[in-house]
Amino acid sequence: MPHAAAPQPRPARANRPQRPLQAADAFEALDEAHRAAHEVLGVFGQLVAHLDDHGLDITAEALAGEVLAFFDGPGHAHHGDEERLVYPEIEALGDAELDAHLRRLRQDHDWIEQDWRELSPHVRAVAQGYNAFQLALLQAALPVFEAMVLDHMALEETVVYPAARRLRDARAARSAAAA
Repeated sequence: MPHAAAPQPRPARANRPQRPLQAADAFEALDEAHRAAHEVLGVFGQLVAHLDDHGLDITAEALAGEVLAFFDGPGHAHHGDEERLVYPEIEALGDAELDAHLRRLRQDHDWIEQDWRELSPHVRAVAQGYNAFQLALLQAALPVFEAMVLDHMALEETVVYPAARRLRDARAARSAAAA
């Protein structure tokens, strides 16, 4: 009697690339990214405290994995989405105060990225289970990184996003009136 071949495992499917964020759903997605950033900053704090209390273990690896997944993924893409979908509309207003805020926010994007490039190798080492991280550096840098990210988001949420929403709503009202 012929021997049946064992079923071959299916190759893993690659993650489907995310579609580019469109203007219609921009604010919902941008707000969600900010909520996620708040959560992940909390996880980052848990990671540093856990490393201090317990050292490198499976819990630290999992926490580090969460931090990496956000700041290397949606957190990184978020800045580009803002630059593409929100900032140009604000610039078109020609408002000097808003333009100054946008310059500051763009500088923040650069600083946040620069800080993350310094922190990420340490977080990646933890996520991979390696002791090649500097706890003292993470303890010193995290409060600065967190304050910068939170202050940046606060300016967007209280000044820039509301201005962009007003522009969007005014444009929608003009379109509705013309129809």
